[in-house]
Amino acid sequence: MSFWLDDVVVSGTDDLAPRPALTSDASFDVCIVGGGLTALWTAYALAKAEPRLRIAVLEREIVGFGASGRNGGWCSALFPRSAASLERDHGFDAAVAMRRAMIDTVEEVGRVARAEGIECDYERGGTVVFARNDVQRAAGIADVGEARRFGVDRLEYWDEAAVAGRFGASGIDGASPSAVFDPSCARLHPAKLVRGLARVVEALGVAIFERTEVLDWAAGTVRFRAVDSGAHGTVSARRVIIALEGYGSQLPRVRRRILPIYSLMIATEPLPDEVWSEIGIAHGQTFSDYRHLLIYGQRTADNRFAFGGRGARYHWGSAVDPAYERVDGVFSHLHRALRELFPALGDARITHRWGGPLGIARDWHATASYNPRTGVGFAGGYVGDGLSTTNLAGRTLADLVLERSTALTALPWANHRSPLWEPEPLRFAGANLGVLGMQLADVEERVTKRPSLAARLLGPLTGH
Repeated sequence: MSFWLDDVVVSGTDDLAPRPALTSDASFDVCIVGGGLTALWTAYALAKAEPRLRIAVLEREIVGFGASGRNGGWCSALFPRSAASLERDHGFDAAVAMRRAMIDTVEEVGRVARAEGIECDYERGGTVVFARNDVQRAAGIADVGEARRFGVDRLEYWDEAAVAGRFGASGIDGASPSAVFDPSCARLHPAKLVRGLARVVEALGVAIFERTEVLDWAAGTVRFRAVDSGAHGTVSARRVIIALEGYGSQLPRVRRRILPIYSLMIATEPLPDEVWSEIGIAHGQTFSDYRHLLIYGQRTADNRFAFGGRGARYHWGSAVDPAYERVDGVFSHLHRALRELFPALGDARITHRWGGPLGIARDWHATASYNPRTGVGFAGGYVGDGLSTTNLAGRTLADLVLERSTALTALPWANHRSPLWEPEPLRFAGANLGVLGMQLADVEERVTKRPSLAARLLGPLTGH
């Protein structure tokens, strides 16, 4: 399990015992496929708006088994497509509206957690993105300038002196790093959030069936199998919402709509206060740097590093398998990267290693979509930025399902349809070349001390 899921068991917060499966035919107004945050935020928004709706959530494992219980714990305003990219496709005003919605969502997650009594270690301390050489410094300055052009994100550029006075972070070129600070991010414990939200929606009357595998669906019907008993059945529902993210690739109707790519994480043992004083990361702060092969981390409420990154390869046929969650080479890379960034970590022990698939749309454009004619909705393609985006998806889907014309349904991601991924072997080659390209881009910049040509070529394919 992830550190997060293990922690709720060890702390006695939750024993993760599965809820009863659905074992016979049933009828609901809304059937939501998947038991992660997209499903639960959608159920929450619908139940709050229309308490009389009969809503069911079907999950193959347990609530929070997937990305919702495995991620980095960043409740951020990040969206897979940059503001400039959104502007190119949808116009300036639409890009600004999307940015405002994402920033508001960070606070909305905290507001609901407080209002519903969900203790999930939510603390808004912002994100520090370190720029560790001259190429990265230029990228950071450009990001701040771009944010000012749109006038929404309140990014700050902290020079080398400011960073050296606050953080024990290392540079790549021998100098102290600078950094870009984004106040629109909170640190939280994702398993506490998703498990707590499940209890809240149950109290609102939503039925959650775990160990219930969805086999297929069509307009108005969902076919399922109870995993433990083998019982088969059908749910009749006027509205069907698919909320599976990377795991959706395992079902024929979603297979080429979402590409599953694995992101892996490590957690350290709790570190003493004097070590954290030297490192400088405060409670509530998350951190990253400007390398191309993404890393992300936080200081947990119990004073661990929870740290992750990309680098695991894509598997043929969009395969998803527990064996892919443990790649020793990637775990070793993450440990080295963390120690290089914060030398004060020293020989601190790694206590947890885990991973899981995230979902990527062909144009890196997340969506919350609903077809009123068929009654089928879909949300996903978060590219790892889903901890907050799922909340926005749930609220947007609720408005779409209830046929309300609102500011949320006017956002550029509402009812966006991405092209399908290419068939194999093109999908395999392209996805893994993308991962390799990001690795090479970092090496290229270290050697040439110039912005990477490889990264520039891959930029339009990765939402930039």
